[in-house]
Parts: sequence; C-alpha cells; structure tokens
Amino acid sequence: MTALLPEGFHDRLPPFADAAAAVEARVLEAARLHGYERADPPVIEFAEGLASRLKAGGLHDAVRFVDPVSQRTLALRPDLTAQVARIAATRMGHHPRPVRLSYAGTVVKLRASELAPAREWRQIGAELIGLDSVAAATEIVRVAVEALSAAGTTGISIDFTLPDLVDTLAAGPLPVAAEQVATLRERLDAKDAGGVAAIAPDYLPLVEAAGPFASAIARLRSFDAHGVLASRLDGLEAIAAALGDSVTMTLDPTERHGFEYQSWLGFSLFVAGPPREVGRGGTYTLIHEDGREEKATGFSLYADAIVATAPKAERRRLFLPVGTPHMDGAALRAQGWVTVQALEADDTPQAQLCTHIWTGTAPQPL
Repeated sequence: MTALLPEGFHDRLPPFADAAAAVEARVLEAARLHGYERADPPVIEFAEGLASRLKAGGLHDAVRFVDPVSQRTLALRPDLTAQVARIAATRMGHHPRPVRLSYAGTVVKLRASELAPAREWRQIGAELIGLDSVAAATEIVRVAVEALSAAGTTGISIDFTLPDLVDTLAAGPLPVAAEQVATLRERLDAKDAGGVAAIAPDYLPLVEAAGPFASAIARLRSFDAHGVLASRLDGLEAIAAALGDSVTMTLDPTERHGFEYQSWLGFSLFVAGPPREVGRGGTYTLIHEDGREEKATGFSLYADAIVATAPKAERRRLFLPVGTPHMDGAALRAQGWVTVQALEADDTPQAQLCTHIWTGTAPQPL
C-alpha cells in the first residue's frame, strides 16, 4: 500500500520525464528569445492573496490547508498566472511596462474531471504585464505558436473566443436582467438554443456563430448591427492576419469554460493528436495592492499534453565496458553521446537499455 499514490497523481518515469523536461526547455527558450525572462514563484501561497490577484478570477479548485506557523489558510497553486501577476504587481511593480515574464512549474487541482483525470499538471507559459492591446495579444499568440512548434508539435490550431461578449451586449444594445446574465452565458456556452430563447431570443444568432474563423467573423459582423463589437472583431482579424496560414483558426464567441478571468480575448491551443486543448491564453486584469487595476495578456501550456503528441526522440545510449578510459567517455559525451559506464564486469548494454557499445575505437550499434 505504501507504493500507491493519491487519485489523480502519478510518477513520471523515463523516458517520459526526460521528454517533458526537454519540451519545457524548448518552450521557455522560445519565450526567452522574445524577451520573456523566467520567474519562479513558490508552490504554496496565502490563499487570500491567490484569490484576490486577478480581477475576475477566484481561487478555483485549490487545495487549502492551515499553516501551523502563521495559522493562516494556505493554498497549493492551481494555476501560475495569479502568482506571476503578484510578482509583476509587487516585487516588479517599479519595472517599466510592459513586463515580460515566463514560468514553468507544477500546479495542483482539488478535483479532476473524467476527461482530464490528472490533478497535478506541469504548466509552462508567458505573461505580458501592462498591455492587453491588439499588438500585445498578437505577440502572445505568436509566441505560443512558436513555442508549440519548438516543442515538436504539428497541426497547430487556435480557437478564439470573446469572454466578455455577453456582458458587453447585456450592458448595451441587448439588455438582459443582471440576475439572468450568468445563466445566459452558461446556455450560450452549452449551445442550448431553447434555453437561450427562453431568456433572450435576440442572442440566438450567437448559438450558430461558431465555426471556421472567416465565416464566424462574417456572422458576427452581421449580428453586430449596433457596432458594439466592432473593435473586438477588428482586433481578432488583425491577430489572424498576423498569423497568416501558419495555423488553422476557428472562432467560438460564447465559449466560457476555462476563461473565467479573461476579458476581451481568449484562445485555446490544439495540436495534431489529442482532442483536448494543450494550452489556453488571453487578456485579463490584475489587481495591485492599492486596488489599482492593470491590463495583461498571456498564455499557458500543459507539458504532459504536449509530450503525448510530440515526436518521440531517438534514444541513443552508448555502453562503455569496464575499463574504458575516462577520457574516451568524455570525448564521446562532447560529441553528443549519452554514455553509460559499466561498473561491474557482468553488466551488459541490454541491461542498461543501450543502443550502441564502445569497441575502443568507435561506437557499434547493437
């Protein structure tokens, strides 16, 4: 029984753990080349701080417990974005804007779903603190796409959404009672035409608005007779134009699941293979200690999901028999070989999962 792990947790064994570390390094390097420097917050924080840092994001699915030292409630982070926002607002509050930060770390969820049973994830991402403009969003989306390409994935696609769409319309040309807005959002997200019609029939065209990017934008333009969404749609088209034909793009304007704290823009990232997203991003608002609000844009990727789809790296391990001079091994490692030194006379390359053996003059494939 001592070898069992809690539900939703698992060991990462070789070569999976090595592949995950390589993916993480390539994603962070892609972000670094765009000026995103790494921040590394702790895995535990005061729950109150995590819950209040993002304007529209409470502390969802967090494992909480009481700190025996401070007697305050702590939380294992369920997401890294709020922590990076805290760093930008406090420790780097004096830094000229925008602040570009990247990160990688483990997040823990209180509960999991049937589609995503893991409760522990390795999250990698980048945040642009200080701007949520079209230019900022374009940069973030480009970095996310380049990071996925650097990780070795193919068939990259992006599904855009407008998280504040219903709130914008309900407060403007298509009024909805405040107590019904949340229900309307849920029914639009579920594509429940009957439910939408029962609350606000004027919103029914949005149920059919999702689809390939160009046609979905055209339908939204037709729907937006008052021009309230014009700036958002212009922004989406500018981002899409910047990406060109490098990725497949779709638009689901009323998608809300997973975008609880995003503002005018949200996007999900997909790659060839799994049906579920491998990352998400968008614009949001963070809160400073004095209550001041600041705009930001960012994305997060999930290493485990990417590793499951990325091409498997060739495993080349060179067995060095007992007595191989140290300098031979050093020279081979300098050439890029992974060497495994035999420590006992009866050791074998098969036992050490090696693909080659050192003959004393050259590597020989097994």
